[in-house]
Amino acid sequence: MANPLRAEVFRLYKNLLHLGREYPKGGDYFRDRLRASFLKNKGVADPQQIRELIGRGEYVCRELEALYYLRKYRAMKKRYYEE
Repeated sequence: MANPLRAEVFRLYKNLLHLGREYPKGGDYFRDRLRASFLKNKGVADPQQIRELIGRGEYVCRELEALYYLRKYRAMKKRYYEE
């Protein structure tokens, strides 16, 4: 793996690991799944394919952030508005 891509992969892993702490099924569940998916793609050497995998990981980051914002929004709405 090339050095610039290696740094991006580490940054993505750390970011996902941080976001996974509040995952609804638990941080341990998320961490195990994250580790397994990164180990599955460990042998990828093609820079283009690595960039595609990084893009997929960044998409997962955005989806997790949206999930957390939605959960916080629902909790606040539940506190202030009765349905």
